[in-house]
Amino acid sequence: MTELLIKGGLSYLLGSIIGSLLAAYLTGAADIRALGSGNAGATNALRTQGRQFAFWVLLIDVSKGWIATAPLAAAPLAPGALGPVPHLQAWDVPVCGIAVMLGHVYPVFFGFRGGKGVATLVGAVLGISGWLLLPMILTWLAAVMLFGFVGLASMLAAIALAVTIALRNLDVPLLVFGIAAALLILFTHRANLARMYAGTENRARRLWVFRPRGGHA
Repeated sequence: MTELLIKGGLSYLLGSIIGSLLAAYLTGAADIRALGSGNAGATNALRTQGRQFAFWVLLIDVSKGWIATAPLAAAPLAPGALGPVPHLQAWDVPVCGIAVMLGHVYPVFFGFRGGKGVATLVGAVLGISGWLLLPMILTWLAAVMLFGFVGLASMLAAIALAVTIALRNLDVPLLVFGIAAALLILFTHRANLARMYAGTENRARRLWVFRPRGGHA
C-alpha cells in the first residue's frame, strides 16, 4: 500500500507540471489563465497564443500522462494479480493515471488552478494501451463535426473510453480508471455544459462540418 501511495503521489506531482504555464515561464508569454476562457489547457493555448505554443502545451500534457502509466502498464504483474480480488499491483496503473490527471487539474505548483485533464488522459490511455485511444478519437471527431463543441466532444470521448473498457470485459482496476476518468472530465467541463445550456458556448467552426445551413446556430 505504501508503494502504491508513493507512486500515486509522484504521478500527482508530475501532473502538476502544467504545459501552458511551463511554456509561458520559459518563453515569457502571458499566463493563459488570464486570457480567453481562463483555462490552462491546450485549447485555450491555441485560441490565445497560437499553434506553435499550443503544440508544446499539448506535447507536455500528453507526455506526462504517458510517463505516469506506460512503465507500469509494461511491467509484468505478480502471480495472482488478476484474480477475483485484484492484487494491489494491478491498481498501479489506474491510481497513477487518475493521480496525474488530478495533478493537471489541481496543480500544487500553480495554486491548484490547472487544465481540464483531457490531454493528460489521452497520454495516460496511450501508456496503457494505444488501441483504447481509437474509440476516443472516433467519438471526439464525430461529436465535434456534428455539434461543433470541443468540450462536449471531450466529455463524450471520455465516456467512450469507459464504455469500451466495460464492453471488452477488461479487469476491474482498469474499469475503475475508465469510470473515474470519465467522471473527472465531466466535472471539469461543468462550465462548458452550463454555457451550452445557456447558448453561449463557442463552437469550433472549422471542425463543425455538419452545421445547419446558414451557419448561424
